[in-house]
Amino acid sequence: MKLKVNNSNNTLNGTIEIPADKSISHRAIIFSSLAKGKSTIKNFSNGQDPYSTLKVFQNLGVEITENEGIITVNSTGNLSAPNQSLDCGNSGTTMRLLSGILAGQNFNSTLIGDVSLSKRPMKRVIEPLSLMGAQIESNDFRAPLKFFGSKLHSIAYKSKIASAQVKSCILLAGLNVENGITTVTEPFVSRNHTEIMLKAMGAKIKANGTTVSIEKSKLSPIEIVIPGDISSAAYFIVSALITPNSDIILKNVGLNQTRTGILDVVKQMGADLEILDERTICGEKVGDLRVKYTKDLKACNISGEIIPRLIDEIPVIAVLATQADGQTRISDAQDLRNKESDRISALVKELKKLGAKIEETPDGMIIEGKTSLSGNCEVETYHDHRLAMSLYVAGLICNKEILINEFEWVNISFPTFLNLFENLKK
Repeated sequence: MKLKVNNSNNTLNGTIEIPADKSISHRAIIFSSLAKGKSTIKNFSNGQDPYSTLKVFQNLGVEITENEGIITVNSTGNLSAPNQSLDCGNSGTTMRLLSGILAGQNFNSTLIGDVSLSKRPMKRVIEPLSLMGAQIESNDFRAPLKFFGSKLHSIAYKSKIASAQVKSCILLAGLNVENGITTVTEPFVSRNHTEIMLKAMGAKIKANGTTVSIEKSKLSPIEIVIPGDISSAAYFIVSALITPNSDIILKNVGLNQTRTGILDVVKQMGADLEILDERTICGEKVGDLRVKYTKDLKACNISGEIIPRLIDEIPVIAVLATQADGQTRISDAQDLRNKESDRISALVKELKKLGAKIEETPDGMIIEGKTSLSGNCEVETYHDHRLAMSLYVAGLICNKEILINEFEWVNISFPTFLNLFENLKK
């Protein structure tokens, strides 16, 4: 799908509800499938990735149904040997979290993915699982991953990267270890949705700074309402800040502190943004965001502990930085090179086509602003949903029309992306 984007009618006004959080949707299916009994999930994500997780667990013998937007999970608490390879689609979360579960089962299984996922590095989960006693075959630490059912033992693992996927994989493996406490220590705190939900379901799990520990636990079923995805909200936040006369309200956005790095950054840049009606739902902070056009944005440096709190939002933050006065430097973000694409190289290349003053560094990028983006060109998405959506936001302020190739990749996380933008343009 080729999509034309231009700056006509680009002022955004009104109120929209942000679709359900993708990270929490994955975990709701996974943890409910491990709990004996009936769980209900309200406001499940409509992205392709969470449905990859749902289908995998159906193939592992879990009864999962959907009716009028409510997912019901009926589980015995045990998984069954699959009669086919388990297809994770494009979802790295599905593959990495499932690895922690499948490694300790009493049956063999294989995880596969699409072309993009099959190129992504899995050593980061294979290595700690192998130290726990897992037997795993891979294609040079990439999918397909073959698991030979093994009894695992506990581990104290120090991760070189702050990754919620790696942390969750090890914790899920530790959930099935007969004796001992499994601990994971990260350089910085990563997303903690796993800890919040497992604790709510009765797991023996503790967090202390950058270290999380878990013991073998039986999970209880849960009723969960999933908040809106702040990663999805990011595209509307940035668009409203850079398109004149915009004034929008984003309803029911998840405000978990391990995910709100983008709010800290835009406030530092001088954004006109306020949080309304902050509350807690199912252990997760939620609120409404009011965002208004801000003419005088200021550049800032982004590095260190904040990076895991906004890793998925960096592409659209880079677009924002083109409209901020001064030099914005993003560093310590080398893990962006291991996403659906090399997001550093790809983003820099495509924004340069639009006229941005941007250069890549080994672990990030440097952006000079404020820059008038010219447009009048075709840009590529690299089969990456977050690049596609970030380039759409850039197109809203280009002087001339741009053409985005393969825009359909947004369906991985945000099928209603264009519809919601059109609602705000009316």
